[in-house]
Amino acid sequence: MMKPILEIKNISKKFRISHNGQAYVSMRDAISSVFKKSEGTKEDFYALKDISFNVEQGECIGIIGKNGAGKSTLLKVLSRITPPTTGSIISRGRMASLLEVGTGFHPELTGRENVYLNGSILGMSRKEIQNKFDEIIDFSGTEKFLDTPLKFYSSGMQLRLAFSVAAFLEPEIMVIDEVLAVGDAEFQKKCMGKMEDINKHGRTILFVSHDLNAVQNLCKKAILLKDGQIAMTGSSQEVITHYLHSGSIASTSWAQKKELSHPHFSKIDVEIKGKQPYLKLVVHSEIKCMPEMAASFISYDIFSKLGTPVGQAIPNLEPFIKSGGAAIHLSAEIDMNGFIPGDYYLDAWLGPHFSETYDWQKECIEFSIIESPQKTRTYQHYPAHGFIVPESRLI
Repeated sequence: MMKPILEIKNISKKFRISHNGQAYVSMRDAISSVFKKSEGTKEDFYALKDISFNVEQGECIGIIGKNGAGKSTLLKVLSRITPPTTGSIISRGRMASLLEVGTGFHPELTGRENVYLNGSILGMSRKEIQNKFDEIIDFSGTEKFLDTPLKFYSSGMQLRLAFSVAAFLEPEIMVIDEVLAVGDAEFQKKCMGKMEDINKHGRTILFVSHDLNAVQNLCKKAILLKDGQIAMTGSSQEVITHYLHSGSIASTSWAQKKELSHPHFSKIDVEIKGKQPYLKLVVHSEIKCMPEMAASFISYDIFSKLGTPVGQAIPNLEPFIKSGGAAIHLSAEIDMNGFIPGDYYLDAWLGPHFSETYDWQKECIEFSIIESPQKTRTYQHYPAHGFIVPESRLI
């Protein structure tokens, strides 16, 4: 009987964290504290607690859970970037890890040199790397920058090269964290397709992602982490369904806003009201009405995480925002009925007509829908079939 390619036995990871009781520490206080006995308190924090599971050769396993559940820590322990506090790992295959942009790369070396460096770390001979070199560069699309030091690459370019090296140098085990979110939509699709191809050829993948649709599409099996422990293991459909409908998620959605940097929108925030299938997105905006501006209106565009337009909301078709130099507060309600679970972005636009723009805040709000449109059904909806599930019935 073939042994598992990975055996994870009773892994725990403990960190020692300090509390000095001060919200703000000046430089003078920080320097003087070197010469004083610390008055703060310390406690042990377990990012992972007694984690055990086996991974069979050729399995593709998704690891999901809330932020802080221990997903990234687990992958770092498995990749031997950080040692476990207790427990052991038995690996029976060569492993390639894609955890953070730039991990395993040397910023002073060129792209070409980094390909050979990573291949050597994976245990490849120079001839083996050379045989795959053209495929790596072609997939990454970085041929123009091969002899440029990596420190001059954008984060997206580094990701392209890192994924290509990990995928084409054929490790037995690929460990991938959420880093694919850095890439553009087209490259993300290429990566997903490549991972499917890799898995079909018998290689093993551990995949951490908040994109539940990606986990569902790629992985047959999933592990749910909660507070550093395994809360559930099973088929990806069963685990994701449990995750969406369990107490591990506090609310129907969450929203995260970015700093605004343009002259008219000074504040944009959202809240989500109701429950599926009758969700409403309420957008609160603060707009500086400049004296020279013409009467304007606003629109809100909603995009998927991969940049696919989902819909545009125009609360009032007539220009109603007048000049005057003061700030006004507006609230608009957008129906989100039937939206499938996933991550979405909101753009906010302001102008007198669509051929003239005063302000355009792109991806200023990121929010998630984490509740299925039809909770009584176990059928999983995918973006390939659209982002909205309209109500339907037999008549």
